Order: sequence, then structure tokens, then C-alpha cells
Amino acid sequence: MLLTKLRKMLDAREVSAAELAGEYAGKIEKLDDGVGAFLYVNREGLAAAAARAQARIDAGEQGPLTGIPVALKDNLCTRDMPTTCASKILEGYRPPYDATVVGRLRAQDAVFLGKLNMDEFAMGATTQNSYYKPTQNPFDLTRAPGGSSGGAAAAVSAGMCAAALGSDTGGSVRQPASFCGVTGHRPTYGLVSRYGCIAFASSLDQVGPLGLSASDCALMLDAISGPDPHDQTTSVHGREPCAARLGRSPKGLRLGLIRELLGGEVDAEVRDAVYAAAKWYERAGATVTEVSLPMLRHAVPAYYLISSAEASANLSRFDGVRYGHRAADAKSYGELVARSRAEGFGREVKRRILLGAYALSSGYYDAYYKRAVHLAGVVRAQYDEVFREFDALLSPVAPTVAFETGKIPDDPAQVYVADICTVSAALAGLPSISTPCGYTKDGGLPVGLMITGRRWADPLVLSLADAHEREFKRKDPPGYIM
Repeated sequence: MLLTKLRKMLDAREVSAAELAGEYAGKIEKLDDGVGAFLYVNREGLAAAAARAQARIDAGEQGPLTGIPVALKDNLCTRDMPTTCASKILEGYRPPYDATVVGRLRAQDAVFLGKLNMDEFAMGATTQNSYYKPTQNPFDLTRAPGGSSGGAAAAVSAGMCAAALGSDTGGSVRQPASFCGVTGHRPTYGLVSRYGCIAFASSLDQVGPLGLSASDCALMLDAISGPDPHDQTTSVHGREPCAARLGRSPKGLRLGLIRELLGGEVDAEVRDAVYAAAKWYERAGATVTEVSLPMLRHAVPAYYLISSAEASANLSRFDGVRYGHRAADAKSYGELVARSRAEGFGREVKRRILLGAYALSSGYYDAYYKRAVHLAGVVRAQYDEVFREFDALLSPVAPTVAFETGKIPDDPAQVYVADICTVSAALAGLPSISTPCGYTKDGGLPVGLMITGRRWADPLVLSLADAHEREFKRKDPPGYIM
């Protein structure tokens, strides 16, 4: 509800847009050396953006986000700021256009504080895979913020921006929101344009908001959603204003607890926090019943095959010729492409490109990629079947709390398994939100509850998160300044 509070302050002239932007810039200056959330701070454009917002407020023509200081994940194209995807291959790149979601925020004169760190090309769950620097978790600087939108979650959590936009391919908004104790929403696939969001896996990528509450996420989502002629996957169907639908009681709703996501691989404190949230919904009048989705055990391998295959195709455009990093002194076109990619891409990106190229290669396409696509369809069908009985589903966002950065496994497969709770909703194109539901006894690390709904049920999913947040006491990380 921070955005509503700031809106009232700006409209009542309790603070000017310039003063508010200055406060947040001061927080970035004070805190970001330790957190590492920002790759670029918009120092040059901040004053002009705040002045435009204030002129609009003074004229009485403000929108919900006019003058609100927000920040953007660095895979969203911005014509006045660099867009690097946290990769050497795009170092210094300034796009000639805005992503659609950026343009829609700019149309309301939201004030952009800068660009946020991420795992390179959104491939990772830790935000330790950035070419430029790692990001740390504001709750404990020895722990990762999650990924790939770790910079966005950390910046919101530490109070360095009022809200942020990230992207979620297999959990990249929800998992870092859980680790950093904020709210993060993955919209229904097709609700928000992907135009200008540098592609990782086109059939899975979705831009989504992060904020201190579901209310904040709803305001952001209302601003960025809707059909876009530049993205043919967007739909005119299902777009309902979300912020106006908040405040409803869960009474009478049928909620399912996903049995497969509450098993032995889930830490006890995480499981207990999710069960406590389920009990709250029961007290609020909802019916909560365990439900089985056995096909979820196939979601992680299906996701990594599909996303890696699409990444290998999407990232083929980075060849050292048209834009991006170019190797010096190459003696042939083949050498130029090979060396530019070898120098420009990081280890994790190379790993996924190789996996994807292998899955798409002759003789292996049917055995791997085609089978993975079939499994994704079966997962979607099983969700459809379950939603005939339930209005929404509850589960943990991740099996554990935030990873210690010094103990992240060298084996990437062990990290990939941590996505077990989030990837199935992405495969099915469903709306899914992470909202805080507890904290560990030792260390006070946040635990996230995931609420998943049927396609186009974003207002319901946000409303369910909002209802719980109105009763749940969210904690701020140490050193948080508001």
C-alpha cells in the first residue's frame, strides 16, 4: 500500500516529486554499495523526470503512478538508459526505443530511478550470475536475493525504490520476492506485452511487478497490462482492473494445497509457514483441501529443455556484427562470431545455449524438445482439471529460504531443482504471486506463499494475497530506511 500512500502525499503537496525522487536517490547512495541492486542510476534524467511529473500533478492531470519512483530490470529496453541484461555482450548498449511496459509507465510520468541487476540474460536463481557484480539480500548480506530479478526484489526490500518491474520466465519474479520478503506477481501469459523485454524464452517470458504489497503490484499491473500490436501473444481478453478488485474476503472460495510441493525436500519452517497461511484462509471462511498434481514432477526438466531451446534460438542474434560486443582482430566471419560469443556470454548462458542447441539438433529434437513440449501440455491439462474444483492453489514459492552465497552448489542441476515450485505455473501460462507468510526463527529470513489461479484470474490472485497481507505483519530488513 506504499504506492497509495505516496500518491496521497504527492497530491496533497506534502512532498514534491523532486523531493520524493531525491529521497530515494539518497537511499540508493547510502545502501546500494552493500546490496548491489542497481547497474545504472538515472542521475542525469531524474530531475527532468520529476519536473515533468510535478507539472502534471500541478495541472491536476496525474495518473496513479505520476511522480512515483520506480526502477526497472535491466532486460527492459529504455531509450534513455543502458540495457545490458547484466551481460558483457551488451555492455554500454542503449536501445533506440522503449519496451511497451516502460512506455506505459512513462506515459503516466512515473519517475525512473535506474536499471536493476539480474542474472545474465535472466538465466539464474541467485543474481550471482551478473557480469558486472553480484546482488546481496537485504535481510542478510551473506545470502543471495534469488533470481533472476534479484536486483528488483532487493531494491524494493531495502527501500531503494517504491516498486519495480522484473521478468518471470520460470519463477524469476516470485522466487526473489520470496527470498527478499516482498510481493511479486507473474501475470497470465498474454496479459502484459513482452515487446522490448530482451528475450530469454519467448513462450514463457512475462514482465511482472514487485512491490511491498499486492496492492502496489496491482497498481503497477493495471498500468502495464493490455493488448499491444507489437506483441501478438497479448490478448484483449481477461484484462480487468486489478486494484479496484482488492479488499474482497476469501469467504466461500475453494483453495487447494498442492501436495507435491509440500514434501520432504521442503524445509520444515517453510512448510509450517505455508500451512499457517492456509489456516488463516480457513479462518477467513475459505475451504482449504490438499490436492495432488502428480505431473508436476516433470515440470523442471520440461521447463529447462524448452527454455534452453528457445534461448539458443533467441540469443543467436548476438553475433558480433549488428550490435553488442565484437571481438577484436578476427580474421574471418566464423572467427568473429565464435570469439564474440565466447568473450561476451557468461558460463551459465553458454551452458543453456549448448543444452538448447543439443535438444533442437537433428536426431534429438523428438527425444528431447518435442517430448518436453508434450509434457508442458500435460501439466497445463492437469491444472485445467484441478481448476474445475478449486478457485486457486497454495504452495511454497521455494523449498528453502535464501541461499548462502558461499554455499551455492557448483552443480547447476542442484540449483535448477530449487525452481520446482515455480516453473509449472510458467509452463501453463497461469497467474501466480509470491507474498510473505513467515520468517525463520534463527535469522528472521522471509518465507513466501505462492498463490496460483486459472488463466486471467489475476484480480483474484492479487485479492487473495492482499487479504492475507492485511492481517500478516510484514517485517523490514535490517537497515531499511523509510
